[in-house]
Amino acid sequence: MRKIIVSTFVSLDGVMQAPGGPDEDPVNGFKFGGWVFPYADETMGSVIGELFAKPFALLLGRKTYDIFAAHWPYQDDDIARAFNPATKYVATHRPESLGWQNSQSLGSDIVASLRKIKQENGPDLLIQGSGNLIQTLLANELIDEMTVLTFPLILGKGKRLFEGGATPGALTLTRSAVSGTGIIIATYERDGEVRTGSFVSDQPSEAELERRRNWR
Repeated sequence: MRKIIVSTFVSLDGVMQAPGGPDEDPVNGFKFGGWVFPYADETMGSVIGELFAKPFALLLGRKTYDIFAAHWPYQDDDIARAFNPATKYVATHRPESLGWQNSQSLGSDIVASLRKIKQENGPDLLIQGSGNLIQTLLANELIDEMTVLTFPLILGKGKRLFEGGATPGALTLTRSAVSGTGIIIATYERDGEVRTGSFVSDQPSEAELERRRNWR
């Protein structure tokens, strides 16, 4: 079974918009494009390199696809040499315009297509960017593994990793590291339902009982 693996850059307040450069995604007046660049170091590069070290396919939303398709075919570095020949599965309403080599549309029912693809033999599917697509995958519990690189800055406004609609669930931290520039790198896998408990005494005070009544 193939896995769907997310790796994403976020600010401390959860913004993932335009990490790579000022012209990447200035939608809604976002003015901090390129916020990842000052923090890039060997640890970050090692994590990214490890992601692409074994065979993979790319799973992309249409906006991220367009950003990548306008950049990577014209580059000649390790990432370009990994991305360009890889199969790209794309969530799009315009399949006729997928011009980057080895690109294919996920069709009208993205969730059904991905459930089918996951059952096939082949490399894992890696998601880069693609915030809208990630929301769909989170809502349908299709993500098997998520590596979140949290950067030490607050961006205030912008597209967020968890915009809403994610299915509640517990996670297991399977790996973690901190870079020299302060990036917290954490890899998670699903771990069943949300588990709850209470630090409150099983004999709450009258004040506590009154508070509960007032807050309902």
